Amino acid sequence: MKVKAKASVVRQTRISDGIFDLVLRVPEIAEQAVPGQFVNVYLNDSSKLLPRPISLCGIDAAQGTLRLVYRAGGEGTKQMALWKEGDVCEVLGPLGNGFPLEEAAGKTVYLVGGGIGVPPLLQTAAELCDSAALTEEMKDIIADEEKVSEKSDGVNVKTSETVVVSVLGYRSDCFLKDEFDRCGETLIATEDGSCGVKGTVIDAMNADGRVPDVIFACGPVPMLRALKNWAAEKKIPCYISMEERMACGVGACLACVCKTKETDGHSHVNNTRVCKDGPVFAAQDIEL
Repeated sequence: MKVKAKASVVRQTRISDGIFDLVLRVPEIAEQAVPGQFVNVYLNDSSKLLPRPISLCGIDAAQGTLRLVYRAGGEGTKQMALWKEGDVCEVLGPLGNGFPLEEAAGKTVYLVGGGIGVPPLLQTAAELCDSAALTEEMKDIIADEEKVSEKSDGVNVKTSETVVVSVLGYRSDCFLKDEFDRCGETLIATEDGSCGVKGTVIDAMNADGRVPDVIFACGPVPMLRALKNWAAEKKIPCYISMEERMACGVGACLACVCKTKETDGHSHVNNTRVCKDGPVFAAQDIEL
């Protein structure tokens, strides 16, 4: 159940050009969050009433912390980038649904991320490969590689049977790559060819030649559209996390609707609310 709670900054570092790594202590949310969800972060600025929705990069229920990796692009996130240890803000969450981890049990799963859509996949990768090496606070969570983890929907997934391949697309700087490397194999695509395959994540997967059993993805719409078509051609289940602009974050304002094949029970049109009904959807259900 979502809650609005005070959060304190544990640490914040700049990990790439305009990309910041923020750890917040907010146990009321951390203890119930799952991979694929997001939170609304409220600024300590009365001139900016709307919160900033940011996906979860890491979840440490034991320490009560959330890890947010975000791009400081607008005025709000640029203010967030100035926060330091001990600063306090309000956070609402956890919001939205998560990736259906049970769909990857005993299978080869591709985690496909592009740009700032890469961070939301890191906790997913960690849980699927039974790794806890995301932050200093997370190192001791899971020690036994054969441990059976209780996932968000109550399904026990023996993660040692799951093969995780992360397919990551960047412009140039491959932030978080080392952490994904600890969670399984990685395939890299960069626009400038400085690392991995020059081109897109689709180019990287085609160059590799393998075909996964299921895909979880997060990134810009053009990437998701191409990935949806790629998966459909190969008849692979594909789940995508949408990156729509949001206002309320709880489904009331309809600012983040996207087209869907089904009629929405709230608006009675072929729309769905990304913040409330998503952000994770089966790709075939969404019009991109």
